[in-house]
Amino acid sequence: MARPRTFDEAQVLRAVRDQFWNKGYAATSMDDLMRATGLGKGSLYGAFGDKHQLFLRIFDSYCTNSMESMRQALEGPDAGALERLRHYLLGAATASAGPSRRGCLLARGTAELASEGATDVTDRALQAFQGIEAQFTDCLAKAQRHGDVAASADPRKLAAMLLAVFRGLEALGKAGMDEACLRGMVETAFDGLPVSARRRR
Repeated sequence: MARPRTFDEAQVLRAVRDQFWNKGYAATSMDDLMRATGLGKGSLYGAFGDKHQLFLRIFDSYCTNSMESMRQALEGPDAGALERLRHYLLGAATASAGPSRRGCLLARGTAELASEGATDVTDRALQAFQGIEAQFTDCLAKAQRHGDVAASADPRKLAAMLLAVFRGLEALGKAGMDEACLRGMVETAFDGLPVSARRRR
């Protein structure tokens, strides 16, 4: 009969997530994870599998939670959809210029493990990026229906452009670009959107 677990699984997974997030996958050893969680190697292996399986669990949870947080920020009526999207990206710009600059676990994990041929990670990352693009597309389509975006525009192409801006904010923030520059990038991207004649008035 299996022995009941004597630890808080959610707390352990948060500690593991922060360890991977702060140090990266390769630089994190099982000894690091044991120290961070207070668990022995046998307990970690027994509950979560090996290091890669543990990372996959953290990575998948991070992607899922990020997508849900984005959905909640962007959902709403057609009216105000464009402003919600702009506000979300401006928030991302501010966060990217924050003092920790540890960036996004999705981007960091993908960049690190893609070169190792970890298709389970890259497949999940692609799914997440496509999900972000889909949420941006939906928001832009709402703005288009409301008359804030030109009827001739392709919401998906605009969403792909904004996705590139969104991912670029983190890379530039980690390099030390200040908040004003990052927010300026977002404002410039939105100034370049094909708006309707009604909105121009």
